[in-house]
Amino acid sequence: MYERQSPNPRRRLYTEEERARRDATKWTLVQGLLAPAQFVAFAVSVVLVLRFLWTGDGYEAATVSIIIKTLFLYVIMVTGAIWEKVVFGQYLFAPAFFWEDVFSFAVIALHSLYLLALYTGYLTQTELMLLALAAYATYVVNAGQFLWKLRMARLDAEAEALEENRTMAEVIA
Repeated sequence: MYERQSPNPRRRLYTEEERARRDATKWTLVQGLLAPAQFVAFAVSVVLVLRFLWTGDGYEAATVSIIIKTLFLYVIMVTGAIWEKVVFGQYLFAPAFFWEDVFSFAVIALHSLYLLALYTGYLTQTELMLLALAAYATYVVNAGQFLWKLRMARLDAEAEALEENRTMAEVIA
Protein backbone atom coordinates (compact mmCIF):
# COMPACT_ATOMS: atom_id res chain seq x y z
CA MET A 1 0.00 0.00 0.00
CA TYR A 2 1.31 3.43 -0.97
CA GLU A 3 1.89 5.71 1.99
CA ARG A 4 1.92 9.44 1.34
CA GLN A 5 4.92 11.10 2.94
CA SER A 6 5.49 14.77 3.48
CA PRO A 7 8.30 16.02 1.22
CA ASN A 8 9.93 17.77 4.19
CA PRO A 9 9.01 15.92 7.35
CA ARG A 10 9.19 18.26 10.31
CA ARG A 11 11.56 17.30 13.10
CA ARG A 12 9.65 16.62 16.28
CA LEU A 13 10.14 19.15 19.04
CA TYR A 14 10.94 16.48 21.63
CA THR A 15 12.41 13.01 21.42
CA GLU A 16 10.56 10.38 23.42
CA GLU A 17 13.16 10.69 26.18
CA GLU A 18 12.94 14.48 26.24
CA ARG A 19 9.15 14.35 26.34
CA ALA A 20 9.30 11.90 29.24
CA ARG A 21 11.69 14.20 31.12
CA ARG A 22 9.48 17.21 30.29
CA ASP A 23 6.41 15.47 31.63
CA ALA A 24 8.18 14.19 34.76
CA THR A 25 9.87 17.38 35.95
CA LYS A 26 8.30 19.83 38.37
CA TRP A 27 9.86 22.63 36.30
CA THR A 28 7.25 22.11 33.60
CA LEU A 29 4.53 22.95 36.12
CA VAL A 30 6.57 25.89 37.41
CA GLN A 31 6.84 27.28 33.87
CA GLY A 32 3.16 26.58 33.29
CA LEU A 33 2.25 28.66 36.34
CA LEU A 34 4.76 31.46 35.87
CA ALA A 35 3.98 32.14 32.21
CA PRO A 36 0.33 33.15 32.71
CA ALA A 37 1.22 35.04 35.92
CA GLN A 38 3.84 37.00 33.98
CA PHE A 39 1.27 37.69 31.27
CA VAL A 40 -1.17 39.09 33.84
CA ALA A 41 1.59 41.31 35.26
CA PHE A 42 2.35 42.42 31.69
CA ALA A 43 -1.30 43.19 30.88
CA VAL A 44 -1.81 45.23 34.05
CA SER A 45 1.47 47.04 33.48
CA VAL A 46 0.64 47.92 29.87
CA VAL A 47 -2.59 49.53 31.04
CA LEU A 48 -0.77 51.50 33.74
CA VAL A 49 2.02 52.60 31.39
CA LEU A 50 -0.44 53.72 28.71
CA ARG A 51 -2.51 55.52 31.35
CA PHE A 52 0.58 57.45 32.41
CA LEU A 53 1.51 58.28 28.82
CA TRP A 54 -2.04 59.47 28.04
CA THR A 55 -2.79 61.35 31.22
CA GLY A 56 0.51 61.95 33.01
CA ASP A 57 -1.01 60.32 36.10
CA GLY A 58 0.07 57.15 37.86
CA TYR A 59 3.82 57.20 37.26
CA GLU A 60 4.56 55.38 40.51
CA ALA A 61 2.00 52.63 39.86
CA ALA A 62 3.31 52.16 36.32
CA THR A 63 6.89 52.01 37.59
CA VAL A 64 6.07 49.43 40.25
CA SER A 65 4.19 47.35 37.69
CA ILE A 66 7.18 47.38 35.33
CA ILE A 67 9.50 46.29 38.12
CA ILE A 68 7.11 43.45 39.05
CA LYS A 69 6.87 42.37 35.40
CA THR A 70 10.67 42.45 35.12
CA LEU A 71 11.06 40.33 38.25
CA PHE A 72 8.67 37.78 36.76
CA LEU A 73 10.81 37.79 33.62
CA TYR A 74 14.01 37.09 35.58
CA VAL A 75 12.39 34.28 37.55
CA ILE A 76 10.89 32.67 34.46
CA MET A 77 14.23 32.91 32.65
CA VAL A 78 16.13 31.22 35.49
CA THR A 79 13.52 28.50 35.98
CA GLY A 80 13.26 28.08 32.20
CA ALA A 81 17.02 27.51 32.00
CA ILE A 82 16.71 24.86 34.71
CA TRP A 83 13.81 23.29 32.77
CA GLU A 84 15.95 23.20 29.61
CA LYS A 85 18.79 21.54 31.55
CA VAL A 86 16.46 18.85 32.85
CA VAL A 87 14.72 18.24 29.52
CA PHE A 88 17.52 18.81 26.98
CA GLY A 89 20.71 18.51 29.03
CA GLN A 90 21.83 22.14 28.69
CA TYR A 91 20.82 25.32 30.44
CA LEU A 92 20.15 27.44 27.38
CA PHE A 93 20.18 27.32 23.59
CA ALA A 94 18.96 23.74 23.24
CA PRO A 95 18.32 23.27 19.50
CA ALA A 96 14.55 22.96 20.01
CA PHE A 97 14.39 26.38 21.71
CA PHE A 98 17.49 28.11 20.35
CA TRP A 99 15.78 31.13 18.72
CA GLU A 100 13.37 31.57 21.60
CA ASP A 101 16.35 31.77 23.97
CA VAL A 102 18.19 34.20 21.68
CA PHE A 103 15.17 36.49 21.59
CA SER A 104 14.68 36.08 25.36
CA PHE A 105 18.04 37.77 25.81
CA ALA A 106 16.81 40.78 23.83
CA VAL A 107 13.74 40.88 26.08
CA ILE A 108 15.90 40.68 29.21
CA ALA A 109 18.32 43.30 27.87
CA LEU A 110 15.53 45.84 27.31
CA HIS A 111 13.92 45.15 30.69
CA SER A 112 17.33 45.41 32.39
CA LEU A 113 18.07 48.63 30.51
CA TYR A 114 14.81 50.01 31.89
CA LEU A 115 15.91 49.16 35.46
CA LEU A 116 19.32 50.71 34.87
CA ALA A 117 17.82 53.88 33.43
CA LEU A 118 15.35 54.06 36.30
CA TYR A 119 18.14 53.62 38.88
CA THR A 120 20.49 56.14 37.28
CA GLY A 121 17.81 58.69 36.37
CA TYR A 122 19.24 58.76 32.85
CA LEU A 123 15.84 58.93 31.12
CA THR A 124 12.79 61.10 31.73
CA GLN A 125 9.60 59.52 33.02
CA THR A 126 8.11 59.50 29.52
CA GLU A 127 11.27 58.02 28.02
CA LEU A 128 11.25 55.31 30.68
CA MET A 129 7.66 54.41 29.82
CA LEU A 130 8.49 54.29 26.11
CA LEU A 131 11.46 52.03 26.87
CA ALA A 132 9.14 49.81 28.89
CA LEU A 133 6.77 49.59 25.93
CA ALA A 134 9.68 48.62 23.67
CA ALA A 135 10.63 45.91 26.16
CA TYR A 136 7.01 44.77 26.22
CA ALA A 137 6.87 44.60 22.43
CA THR A 138 9.83 42.21 22.46
CA TYR A 139 8.13 40.23 25.22
CA VAL A 140 5.02 39.82 23.05
CA VAL A 141 7.11 38.48 20.17
CA ASN A 142 8.96 36.12 22.51
CA ALA A 143 5.72 34.92 24.11
CA GLY A 144 4.41 34.25 20.61
CA GLN A 145 7.49 32.14 19.88
CA PHE A 146 6.84 30.02 22.95
CA LEU A 147 3.13 29.70 22.19
CA TRP A 148 4.05 28.49 18.70
CA LYS A 149 6.35 25.85 20.25
CA LEU A 150 3.54 24.78 22.56
CA ARG A 151 1.32 24.38 19.51
CA MET A 152 4.03 22.36 17.74
CA ALA A 153 4.35 20.09 20.77
CA ARG A 154 0.59 19.51 20.74
CA LEU A 155 0.65 18.73 17.01
CA ASP A 156 3.50 16.29 17.62
CA ALA A 157 1.48 14.56 20.34
CA GLU A 158 -1.54 14.32 18.03
CA ALA A 159 0.60 12.94 15.19
CA GLU A 160 2.17 10.38 17.51
CA ALA A 161 -1.26 9.30 18.75
CA LEU A 162 -2.50 8.91 15.17
CA GLU A 163 0.60 6.92 14.23
CA GLU A 164 0.15 4.69 17.27
CA ASN A 165 -3.51 4.11 16.40
CA ARG A 166 -2.59 3.36 12.78
CA THR A 167 0.07 0.91 13.88
CA MET A 168 -2.35 -0.79 16.28
CA ALA A 169 -4.94 -1.07 13.49
CA GLU A 170 -2.33 -2.66 11.21
CA VAL A 171 -1.38 -5.17 13.90
CA ILE A 172 -5.01 -6.08 14.47
CA ALA A 173 -5.78 -6.32 10.74
